[in-house]
Amino acid sequence: MIRVQPEDFDVGAEIEALTRGKTGIGGVASFVGLMRDVAGDKSISAMTLEHYPGMTERELERIEAEAQRRWPLIASLVIHRYGRMLPGDRIVLVATASAHRAAAFESCEFLMDYLKTKAPFWKQEETPEGARWVAADASDDAAASRWTKE
Repeated sequence: MIRVQPEDFDVGAEIEALTRGKTGIGGVASFVGLMRDVAGDKSISAMTLEHYPGMTERELERIEAEAQRRWPLIASLVIHRYGRMLPGDRIVLVATASAHRAAAFESCEFLMDYLKTKAPFWKQEETPEGARWVAADASDDAAASRWTKE
């Protein structure tokens, strides 16, 4: 399941809904991304995430379908927020559920790596020097490259 929304989410309630009635699940892995108040040596007071409606959901669905092809998942969930956020706000939730923990862990990590590099979101940070758009991070690309099939 994919959701792109401006509203906050309740992590516990989302995982409960994801697993309810699915007794074949042996493990759930999750990742919650939070907004930090610092990036490198710069203080950040707020961040605005923008996306391209329609395109964003399609790309997230494609990434989720790829995870489901690669691992025996019973359920998966990606919630990504957009709009203005403050330090400590939740930005993203990725949760995967499988009969075994390895598939849950690996697929959750795969989804996050691809969200960081392929999902069409744009991030603008507010610093004491003014607003700045955030460029892609080479370390994110390196992390995602390990999932590329040869």
